[in-house]
Amino acid sequence: MQGTEEVHTRVTCYVCYRPLSLCMCTSVNPIPTNTKFIILMHPKEFKKTKNGSGRLTHLSLPNSQLYIDVDFTDHKAINALIDDQQNLCYVLYPGEDSVHLNTQKIELVNRQLVIFIIDSTWPCSVKILRLSHNLQNLPKLSFTHSKISQFQIKEQPKEFCLSTMESTLTILELLTSHGIEVIDENVLSSFLDPFLSMVRYQIECISQTAISHKTTKRFRVRQEQAILEE
Repeated sequence: MQGTEEVHTRVTCYVCYRPLSLCMCTSVNPIPTNTKFIILMHPKEFKKTKNGSGRLTHLSLPNSQLYIDVDFTDHKAINALIDDQQNLCYVLYPGEDSVHLNTQKIELVNRQLVIFIIDSTWPCSVKILRLSHNLQNLPKLSFTHSKISQFQIKEQPKEFCLSTMESTLTILELLTSHGIEVIDENVLSSFLDPFLSMVRYQIECISQTAISHKTTKRFRVRQEQAILEE
């Protein structure tokens, strides 16, 4: 019969999709926004329950939606947003023809700003955009920064790459500087709290695993020495 503690650790929080004992929901600080964020998560990211930042981003933004797929071409909810003339839609994706948020302002003219954010690795992001014809037609949005990703448990493909949550924070900061969002600096500073908690936990796990391996190795060495001495 399994112990109560063992069973408890396997129970999942169906909000953040992490084990209930490792739930990050209490660290989430929801930020109301004028901008609507649509997080497009690759199925591989959905499986990363312990170190994915896309879902934490969604939980931190009440005015957001999260969809999981690879090809969103025929996605009804997404197409409804794109087809709505009251919406001004962009997809966060670098490119020479992208609107550079650091130097260019978005003119809303009484329209709802909708930003699609692809939550996946770079190769998977390329695939999602290649397959999703409805996203290909959207204007692109980009930014530059001097930040260093705090995603220490994951090696970024380039030194300037940020996690989904870090990228979203940068967008919020830039939109606030443009007056599109009105978010207090103290509120923005707490946006990454669940992400940082997740990273700290993973680092602790890695450290404990390393210590455990060293201890096991020492024990085996001592056993071998004891056998030789006999």
